[in-house]
Amino acid sequence: MKFRLARPVAALLASALALCAPVQAADTLRIGFLTTLSGPGGALGVDIRDGFNLAVKHAGGKLGGINLDLQVVDDQLKPDVAKQAADRFLQQHKSHVITGVVFTNILLPILPSVLETKTVYISPNTGPNDYAGPKCNPYFFVASWQSEDIPSAMGKFVSERGIKNVYLIGANYPGGRENLSGFKRLYKGNIVDEVYTPMNQLDFSVDLATMQAKKPEAVFIFLPGGMGINFIKQFTAAGLGKNIQLLVPGYSADEDTIKPVGEALLGTINTSHWGHDFDNPQNRKFVADFEKEYGRLPTMYASQGYDTAMLIDSAVRKVKGNVEDKEAFRKALKAADFKSVRGAFKFNNNQYPIQDYYLRVVRKDEKGRITNRTMGKILTAHQDSFASQCKMQ
Repeated sequence: MKFRLARPVAALLASALALCAPVQAADTLRIGFLTTLSGPGGALGVDIRDGFNLAVKHAGGKLGGINLDLQVVDDQLKPDVAKQAADRFLQQHKSHVITGVVFTNILLPILPSVLETKTVYISPNTGPNDYAGPKCNPYFFVASWQSEDIPSAMGKFVSERGIKNVYLIGANYPGGRENLSGFKRLYKGNIVDEVYTPMNQLDFSVDLATMQAKKPEAVFIFLPGGMGINFIKQFTAAGLGKNIQLLVPGYSADEDTIKPVGEALLGTINTSHWGHDFDNPQNRKFVADFEKEYGRLPTMYASQGYDTAMLIDSAVRKVKGNVEDKEAFRKALKAADFKSVRGAFKFNNNQYPIQDYYLRVVRKDEKGRITNRTMGKILTAHQDSFASQCKMQ
């Protein structure tokens, strides 16, 4: 006697068998790349994108050995534009990974919808406090730094240098506030004042006059993109460098700032997790090929974009292309089994980096170029201050 399953039962059985089938390797890795490519902060996103693209080229035009569908969108430094783009990545593109955002005020509005879908987001730049502690998330990774870390290194160095009075100026958005908090975390001296300026402010004449009247020994700034360029130009033009030492995080004394500011930056000290003079094989190749490809020295942003792509490449290889297996892919990312251009790198329990931080100084190199030289290490295997509040293991 032959038995025939009723259609609803047959359909149910077919669905169950499909669920039990092994996850197959994806034919194509889909990445949504959302970054700032225009306006005062555009140079930063361009460098992240260019560093990422160079890594893809080094990986043979693929990542993890599979084809790549990379969609790049300019967020225009507008949260509403970013939100619409992120929704398209999730709903239409079906991105396996989203990455690229430069600024915290763009990242924070889009993250909830990304993480709710268990889509991986890898930050190639901003490392906000919000997701470093209790809100840490298994699908959120930071391939750069926690926002307080680079300024914390400067705060430690300045304290050891014996500078007792510092004036703080930051851009008025989450990244700005977190950077100044980072400086204060390891600085043991007196904060003369703490001032926040509107995003995209370019005239600092009033701020400089106010600062000068308070006679600090040094000023520490966090003013990204064109803001920092204009501040440094105006600070120098006013002759304030004779009595006030300028202190900046590495992202305010990098190649994108050096090019428009020039010799006014000579002698400026800054802190960073990376330098183009780091002597390891991965970094030597990255720097040489970036300069050959784009005709300029790479910035910190470019190095972070490059490392982000290489991190993805390593994880896709580890899961043999099975990126649809989200848990396996996430674990492969957390393993961070790649050679970083910055040297030692691993993820903490909150999936922010554990890494070293260095002192750099702007000077002329052997070719007469104005650029950074690494002077020494300030923090070794540094862990951010929020990881202990994260419950992930």
